[in-house]
Amino acid sequence: MKTNFKFFAITCLLFSSLSMKPLFAQEKTVDRKTILSVETDPSTFLFGGYAFHIRLKPAGSDRLVIGAGTYAMDFPAFLVDLNEKNKAKGWNVRINSAFGLFGEYYFNEANKGWFAGLQAGIQNYKNSMDPSPGKHISYSNLLIMPSAGVNWQPFDFPLYLKPWAGLGFTGRISGQNTLEGNTFDISTLSPFVTLHVGYAFSITRSTRQCKKK
Repeated sequence: MKTNFKFFAITCLLFSSLSMKPLFAQEKTVDRKTILSVETDPSTFLFGGYAFHIRLKPAGSDRLVIGAGTYAMDFPAFLVDLNEKNKAKGWNVRINSAFGLFGEYYFNEANKGWFAGLQAGIQNYKNSMDPSPGKHISYSNLLIMPSAGVNWQPFDFPLYLKPWAGLGFTGRISGQNTLEGNTFDISTLSPFVTLHVGYAFSITRSTRQCKKK
């Protein structure tokens, strides 16, 4: 009788331990917080412009960052000359204002390491030609640009460097790109490489949640 009771007790204990183990294995304690980042593109200031961007990592997101930005700049001659149809024709090209929405998916952890991105925006151009002083053309382009880059934080404080490259798909949606019979050719595809510098702020306290594997 004692042997049967011991066997029954051991069997119950074994089944209890097996049923509880998966339950505990499914639980993982993680830290979640909302992070707001402010960043800029220093090169735009070198070319007579500006850049101001914000990025937000929601508290419920581990890898996704969303954001918006505005920028302006004069195109250096070498960028204008990338399009053979515009090369050496005296065009002065300026993004007079631009506004975009951004999404970034990080492969490891939001705001750290490699990411793939996508932006959609409107670029407002104001171009002139050297032979026609005081005259200009104005038009707006729709921009869709997939991108890839890395968010690198080499310091103990949350200042980061973000080199990235993208390929923009553009098309005119309003305005005119012809000045006195000279047509500025709008490239359908525009490669772009730059470096952003930013700083991240935690705007909510870290919370601890249970997350299933």
